[in-house]
Amino acid sequence: MARLSLGVTDDLTCDDFLGGLVTVEQPRKGYRAGVDPVLLAASVDAKPGQAVLELGCGVGVASLCLAARVPDLQIAGVEMQDAYATLGRANAVRNAAPLQVITADLRAMPDVIRRRRFDHVMMNPPYFDRRAGSASDDGGRNTALGGDTPLADWLDIGARRVGPRGYLTVIQRMERLPEVLGALHGRLGAMVLLPIAGRAGKPPELFLLRARQEGRAPFRMAPPLIMHEGAAHRSDAESYAPQVRDILRNAVSLPFGV
Repeated sequence: MARLSLGVTDDLTCDDFLGGLVTVEQPRKGYRAGVDPVLLAASVDAKPGQAVLELGCGVGVASLCLAARVPDLQIAGVEMQDAYATLGRANAVRNAAPLQVITADLRAMPDVIRRRRFDHVMMNPPYFDRRAGSASDDGGRNTALGGDTPLADWLDIGARRVGPRGYLTVIQRMERLPEVLGALHGRLGAMVLLPIAGRAGKPPELFLLRARQEGRAPFRMAPPLIMHEGAAHRSDAESYAPQVRDILRNAVSLPFGV
């Protein structure tokens, strides 16, 4: 995992990301941020002074990791679940990060977001189509992993917030790639796909996709990111590939886009 527990309460744990550069409180049960938001943040090629929007920011891990790597950003996060949004605001203060967390449904965002365009929009939408599976007993986890907002709506809302020549970056499960491409077709261009596989020779389970407003370059697929060394998991020791270890521990970027 991309975290190290630092302390606990009855309901929360305090977890360390990027080798201690970022520390967050998150629920002990329910949805817990791990590796995926760290990869998402590492893939966003933001520059100092730019504006970034994260849709579905949870407790703020992706935004805080991005802020730890790139200084002087303006970051806004939108989170529907009030408990997670409250933790996100507290985590922003804890990390002295320029993150403003707004509690809102993506489909009814306040004017402070709807009237803005951003250099980068990033998102880690729910991985599972709730119509095709069963709900979790935990409400927070159920919303984070499935929710009731269709993936196409996430992408439509995100695309609307991307400013001129800006970028949208999304991490998602590989089986939902056709949905993502279909939702963005004709909206954004210059798409670059990065498959993410657990080990060499294994089918990728996740992908990162970057698309650009007004982008005209043809679709391109980058070489896959291989998460672990070796053909199989053989011990309890950490087996991350060197590039992935640098991303997770040393706040190194993950360049792959246009």
